[in-house]
Amino acid sequence: MKGTKRTTLYKFRFDGETMDYKELKSYMELSPFEVQFALTNIAGNFLDRTLLNAGRGNPNWIATTPRQAFFTLGNFAVLESKCDCEYIHTGFHPEKTGIYNNFKQFAKANPDAPGMKFLESSVEYGINQLGFEPDSWVYELSTGSIGDFYPEPDRILPHVEQVVHKFLIEFLCNNKEKKCKYDLFATEGGTGGIIYVFNSLMENKLIKKGDKIAIASPIFSPYLEIPRLNDYDLVEVEIMADPDDDWQYPDSELEKLKDPSIKAFFVVNPGNPQARAISNAKIKLIADIVKNDNPELIIISDDVYATFVENFHSIMAEIPSNTICVYSFSKHMGCTGWRLGVVAIYENNRIDEMIRNLPESERADLINRYESISLDPENMKFIDRLVADSRSVALNHTAGLSLPQQTQMALFSLFFMIEDNVNYIEGTKKALNKRIHVLYNALDLPLDYDRTATNYYAVIDLLKIAENRYNHSFAKWMEQNYNSVSFVFALADKESVVILPGSGFDAPGWTVRVSLANLRYEAYEEIGKKMLETLDAAYKDYELNQ
Repeated sequence: MKGTKRTTLYKFRFDGETMDYKELKSYMELSPFEVQFALTNIAGNFLDRTLLNAGRGNPNWIATTPRQAFFTLGNFAVLESKCDCEYIHTGFHPEKTGIYNNFKQFAKANPDAPGMKFLESSVEYGINQLGFEPDSWVYELSTGSIGDFYPEPDRILPHVEQVVHKFLIEFLCNNKEKKCKYDLFATEGGTGGIIYVFNSLMENKLIKKGDKIAIASPIFSPYLEIPRLNDYDLVEVEIMADPDDDWQYPDSELEKLKDPSIKAFFVVNPGNPQARAISNAKIKLIADIVKNDNPELIIISDDVYATFVENFHSIMAEIPSNTICVYSFSKHMGCTGWRLGVVAIYENNRIDEMIRNLPESERADLINRYESISLDPENMKFIDRLVADSRSVALNHTAGLSLPQQTQMALFSLFFMIEDNVNYIEGTKKALNKRIHVLYNALDLPLDYDRTATNYYAVIDLLKIAENRYNHSFAKWMEQNYNSVSFVFALADKESVVILPGSGFDAPGWTVRVSLANLRYEAYEEIGKKMLETLDAAYKDYELNQ
């Protein structure tokens, strides 16, 4: 390679210093989201360019109707709290008796209030479809919107739990498990749920330092990073999806789960970054392995993208006894800032049984841990231990997701179930579908319809594009001299486009992840063109050095 002819494609200024490929190697060890911050700083440093950030998965849409209903509900609740007293700006806790009739009068007097039609429908749905006592239901919604009490019960409010439970059964279990009952814990987004689960599995001796855990890869990067921390120090066993089979997991990979020394299996379904749901056939294979080979395998399934797949079938519907499901409303509702998540565990689960079967000395340690909050600590369910552990047990009385968050979560769930929401649900899916087609067309890539795809992200293999667009020799040269990290830095520096290297998600090293959720469709044509222009520049570099 003739170094004197090298171009400056992968050499630029960052934080006042000149960087080149060798220095970029250190970024391969960082979380992709930390890399994103550096890329955004670079890409946004040009006044004459528009920053196109397709790095994070924050959607550029929001569900307006359930938000309007929340604010109108809050207005009603505050009016119920107003009092005639000597202190202005003061109210007292609303009265429960008669609050349903008061709400009906409020709705009649304010028919055009934002979200009122949906709010009325939500109240009536709870009464007529879920059997709620009218005053109790409206009282919980109203006091929840005000947020003047601690969460009680701390795990989740009783009416909210029933609403969210029905949503999960309908949209994650495809109504298969109508008679199954899951206990829910409302958390600060899916990430809050994830860390609570990790911590409680360790605290309750179900996973110990040095244990093997299986990771379904590629995967949302914290699942790769958390087990390696000193707090956990777990041994990771990769279950690798096949990019040439629509990112499904080969039987030979799933059969690794037969090893009884593997204590848990972490999976994002549908995937991030690969944006595919696990097929029913593969889920059934996992179920067979649990039943016949590894009955104490704990499955943690993050199903945040479930509602983007028609007739989605969660692992928790097929293997309820062994599965901990984490769901977040953040993506489809466009509410990442609300931090709304839930952990669902089957009421008759294997995890509780495993705790009861621990050695006597370990059971004694756990009794000592929880005895200050329970008269029967030995028989505390794992879901309740999760809640207590989320506040280091001693602060259990202040545990739980804030009541306004829980109330908005209930309204989001109801929006999916009862509102004339087809336009919204299908609209978000169509938007993603259009964006991925625009991107693939710009990159001159084929795209076949896949019913398991969310289209929330696109995983692009740059080496394949290099080989198809130019030749095998160039692709080989790229592989030897650069990597996907150098490509995304060059793209940010030269084109002000931010995408993430796939390697940070344990995807093949020369892939990149493009979020399709956070920009209008026109931007994805521009992103595709800029990606090709960056490859064109690399090809000129290649020609100069031949």
